[in-house]
Amino acid sequence: MGVNLNVHTRKQKLRCGSSSKLAMLSLMLGVALLLQHGVGAVEFTFDLADNAEDCFYEQIKRNTSAYFEFQVSAGGQLDVDVVLKNPEGQVIYKLDRATFDSHQFVAETTGVYSACFSNQFSTFSHKIVYVDFQVGEEPALPGVDEHATVLTQMETSSQAIHKGLNDILDAQTHHRLRESQGRKRADELNQRVMVWSSLETAAIVFIGLAQILVLRNFFTDRKPSQAHYGRL
Repeated sequence: MGVNLNVHTRKQKLRCGSSSKLAMLSLMLGVALLLQHGVGAVEFTFDLADNAEDCFYEQIKRNTSAYFEFQVSAGGQLDVDVVLKNPEGQVIYKLDRATFDSHQFVAETTGVYSACFSNQFSTFSHKIVYVDFQVGEEPALPGVDEHATVLTQMETSSQAIHKGLNDILDAQTHHRLRESQGRKRADELNQRVMVWSSLETAAIVFIGLAQILVLRNFFTDRKPSQAHYGRL
């Protein structure tokens, strides 16, 4: 089944102004190069139609660690069924009616692993799902871990900066997901308030007109001919 994916790779552009220290320039360039290469990971969001199931596949080698995370950001009760399977079709992770969760595992065999999202229990509402699938360990910074000696202060600082940037990217991603989820709920609440307000306004107008007509009949004088026929 074809699905439009918005793939977000982890890239970060670093702007470095003029500096008198060549070492600091090398540090920033090294961090930028690593971030351009990125982690062996993919992040995307997709639209899961009602009463549908979508699967995604990833080639993983044996003894390779993998990290899987998902979150339903919009649609219905914010729940989906999730299943992870190994190349033999065995279920290694399963969760029903879940909104958010993560799972880390080590591939026991080499092959294609599948992650399936099911919305078959929902008849009317589609879901928007965010997925983060990381495979393998993150590569070291250029020039770091290429020697057996103890890390220098520059290399330690570069690793700390790199880890901090990754933490910032993850925090921004989850913040955007929460913001999108909150905005969706606010829009739905606004629509419900508007509908109920319109119904209440229409009811008030109708009751007011009905009261006017009833009071008007109480104070309306009948003509003599109408009163005579009424007594007959």
